[in-house]
Amino acid sequence: MTDYASPLLDPIKLGAIDLPNRIIMAPLTRMRADANGVPGALMAEQYAQRASAGLIIAEATSIAPNAYGVPNQPGIHTAEQIAGWRRVTDAVHAKGGRIVLQIVHGGRASHSSLSGGERPIAPSEIAAPGGTYSPQYQPVEYEVPRALSVAEIPAVVALFAQAARNAHDAGFDGVEIHGANGYLIDEFLQDVSNTRTDDYGGSFDNRARFLLEVVDAVIAAVGADRVGLRLSPWSTYNGMSDSDPKALFSAVIAALNDRRLAYLHMPEGRASEVGMADNILQDMASNAETFSKLFDGPFITAGGYTPQTGARAIAAGHAAAVGFGRIFVANPDLVARIETDAPLNAHDRATFYGGAAEGYTDYPVLTSELSAAQ
Repeated sequence: MTDYASPLLDPIKLGAIDLPNRIIMAPLTRMRADANGVPGALMAEQYAQRASAGLIIAEATSIAPNAYGVPNQPGIHTAEQIAGWRRVTDAVHAKGGRIVLQIVHGGRASHSSLSGGERPIAPSEIAAPGGTYSPQYQPVEYEVPRALSVAEIPAVVALFAQAARNAHDAGFDGVEIHGANGYLIDEFLQDVSNTRTDDYGGSFDNRARFLLEVVDAVIAAVGADRVGLRLSPWSTYNGMSDSDPKALFSAVIAALNDRRLAYLHMPEGRASEVGMADNILQDMASNAETFSKLFDGPFITAGGYTPQTGARAIAAGHAAAVGFGRIFVANPDLVARIETDAPLNAHDRATFYGGAAEGYTDYPVLTSELSAAQ
């Protein structure tokens, strides 16, 4: 074992899930599901290759036909999708791994071409800047969404709960609720996208209401000790911001502490659009340093960490575990490379999204001889 790595290699328990190390595979949109959102054999192979991670958080997965943000995104709302994900979880468990599913509704960060012509939904009729891709991979601008009525909200909450039950049926060890990155839950939280004047807008309590209703419904479905949550204060992705993010997310965490979640996952703030250029940390307050001490449970940090800086974050008490994204893309055997201080493969951004095996399941791994010699 390398001298620096011991904090990353210590075991930890996240709710009901025992992890042999604190090296988390962060959720990574790769757009490799089929046209119906069904995971196939290639996805099973990709995740199984990375089963040595302490925990795999599988990519953002749509909870409903109108919740997709990109083409070839997986879903978890049909029997075929559940069966496809069962192949993935079986493959990961056969390698001794642990895997949870990140469940998401894209909200305004979607497009009618991805939902059979249905207009995207959001808390308010405010379009996100930028755009996405149609099923034919043509660039399309985000549309002005339709604001959900109060009467419609319980049905959307129920979709999250059903997605959690479906994930359980698919063999996942838990779920992560995606409340970050400018998708539907985050849109309710932050005042740049929520200008409502009813019980779901205005005060911190009101803007957090939808999130907490989702959290409570998902807890009722699968148990708090198998539920994690991702939030993203200070991130500007998908045009997000809030007039007082520190106070808002501090209030949210105080409410979450009563729920006894398995973990809270907060990536550091990012400046640029994912996939357009290497994300660069802006001069933003650190989520790990600011919020980890407020949460009464395991805190996962992520976003731009190297193994060395990740180990330091744990040693400093700023996180219980660290998520790695692009490093895991290029290094399926990241745990072994950290254990032996082996060099890391470089990622190929051109193969991040869509495609087949290239840049997905074909990155080289250490041979047993090299690993033993380190």
